[in-house]
Amino acid sequence: MSLTPVRPLLGALGLAAAALLLSAPHAATAADGTDTGTGTDTVTVDPTARLAADGTVTLSGTYRCTGADGPVFVSSALSRNDSPTRYGIGGTRAVCDGARHTWSNTGTPAGALDPGAARVEATVMELTTQGGLPLMPRFHAVGQRDVTLTRV
Repeated sequence: MSLTPVRPLLGALGLAAAALLLSAPHAATAADGTDTGTGTDTVTVDPTARLAADGTVTLSGTYRCTGADGPVFVSSALSRNDSPTRYGIGGTRAVCDGARHTWSNTGTPAGALDPGAARVEATVMELTTQGGLPLMPRFHAVGQRDVTLTRV
């Protein structure tokens, strides 16, 4: 099964999560990007983000979650320190088995980005379901980190 048809959905989920997070209270985060307010559910952001010549951005980190009944995703968004604009950067399907896993999201923002300082927010979000239809997002962990966007 190809993941290509899933990518637009994951990108939309990432943007939806970012929009919801703007209006939701944020959990406290440690300097390493780890969510500090949710017990065993955590998400980290790596200190370096990759920027390809074609404008594609790759973000990465780790996550750990438990107790999920519906599908879970790690979504991510990037913003420049000098701009209020946030760019959703992909989404990855997560496994909530209590083990630590790596995540990596790739996307091409609508606006051109240059290397330099940026802020990344990663979210572990579960879609709760009823009768097979997604209803409400349940946030397992949120992590933020200042990163360096580096040309590769």
